Amino acid sequence: MLRTGTEQSALARDRRSLMRSRYTAFALGNQDHLFRTWHPSTRPAEVSADPSTEWLGLTIHETEAGQAKDESGVVEFTARYIAAGRGDSQHEVSLFRKRAGRWMYVAAMTDEET
Repeated sequence: MLRTGTEQSALARDRRSLMRSRYTAFALGNQDHLFRTWHPSTRPAEVSADPSTEWLGLTIHETEAGQAKDESGVVEFTARYIAAGRGDSQHEVSLFRKRAGRWMYVAAMTDEET
């Protein structure tokens, strides 16, 4: 069962859970959840999800730190999708940090940072 944005936030106990909830938010077009879970230091003024994109699946390859006791963590993932009639994927190593006790997406890490 896919959950609403509020339920997704409540369940994000670690960086992996938040990554999964953000993927679900992209798939459902839940822009509010994407906005609320994006760290304000890196969040764009407007957050959107393209409704024409069909999300096909998320594979989490590796995680580093980011447990309940940690303040930051990293998730390496591949998200598969169809956009403009073509299949594609997004591979990223993402940085997550806690803010006021909640996990938030910070940014994609560069090659130098990984």
